[in-house]
Amino acid sequence: MVKEMACRKCKCVFVGKVCPVCKSSDLTPDWTGVVLIGDPENSHIAKTLGITQKGKYALKIA
Repeated sequence: MVKEMACRKCKCVFVGKVCPVCKSSDLTPDWTGVVLIGDPENSHIAKTLGITQKGKYALKIA
């Protein structure tokens, strides 16, 4: 099974070697919690977390 990685810079969760949101390669497999953002422009959670693109994000990165 492929392990999802979280970007340490923007907290995006994905499978791969380069973050699709911020293009960083500083990744970690050690993350917990998840939030799914479907409409970042109208989401209070996205605004609070500073998320500008829809996707899957980690809540905590160790």
